[in-house]
Amino acid sequence: MTTMRLEPTMLVTGRREVWLRRIPLLPALIFMVIVTQLPFVATLIISFVHWNALYPTDVGFGWFQNYAAVFTDGATLQSVLVTIGLTVGVVLISLVLGFVVALLLDRKFRGRGIVRTIMIAPFLIVPVASALVWKHAILNPSYGLFNGTLTWIWGLFGQASHAPQIDWVTAQPLASVMAALIWQWTPFMMLILLAGLTGRPLDVIEAAKIDGATNAQIFRHMTLPHMRQYLELAALLGCIYIVQNFDAVFTITSGGLGTANLPYTIYQTFFEALDYGKASAAGVVVVIGSMIIATFVLRTVSSLLKEDGKR
Repeated sequence: MTTMRLEPTMLVTGRREVWLRRIPLLPALIFMVIVTQLPFVATLIISFVHWNALYPTDVGFGWFQNYAAVFTDGATLQSVLVTIGLTVGVVLISLVLGFVVALLLDRKFRGRGIVRTIMIAPFLIVPVASALVWKHAILNPSYGLFNGTLTWIWGLFGQASHAPQIDWVTAQPLASVMAALIWQWTPFMMLILLAGLTGRPLDVIEAAKIDGATNAQIFRHMTLPHMRQYLELAALLGCIYIVQNFDAVFTITSGGLGTANLPYTIYQTFFEALDYGKASAAGVVVVIGSMIIATFVLRTVSSLLKEDGKR
């Protein structure tokens, strides 16, 4: 029995070929490091520094004082609660609505492609533009769609002059922000869930129908178990994006009336209070939370890919 011995020149040649294949990827890698990692490292360092631009002579390492201030400040804790409530509410409602729309669009009917395109449209709109549409075209107390609809309904009974003119943003500020976000993110949920529905084993479903299973039984015992991981993926991705949402809060309420979430509080701390250390600490907390959620997303995606590979 003979063993193959690799000469040093062969090893050097192999390593050189490996690096030659990696060289074309180096510019993209360097660009990603500069754009993403260096700013985060700078933020991480500043988060340990006591640095307020209003007191330029009082700058120094405060170690974990900024993090302690983040977790003990009443306004910051309130913004954390608002962020959790906003995220949970938007994700759950948009997930349910997206699932219902996906089930409807999974059926064959004339013009299904056009309807799908129309349903996706809200997700393609720039977030600031979407928030402006809701603030001025829909929720405005003078000429908004909601109050115009109420006036039309009251007019059917001859009471148009007595129709309520509700200032929706003032009366229901958090619900107004949530409505704009739900309208924007429901199509995102629908896309993921529709992809899951198209991957169902249709032959098994047809066999169940032949055996006498009802549509409710098929949905409960076959569709829902199949869609579980797609629902988890949509919820986790939605949580990542909604936790970081800034546009809707800034555009619709400017953080007032108890709608300031954590990203908006970071903005206020950095640009208005000029407390760079505390704002950086809060930003690091948001990044860590997003990374935790992203870890679950990657696990869900990997499990989906493994199941697809077994089929």
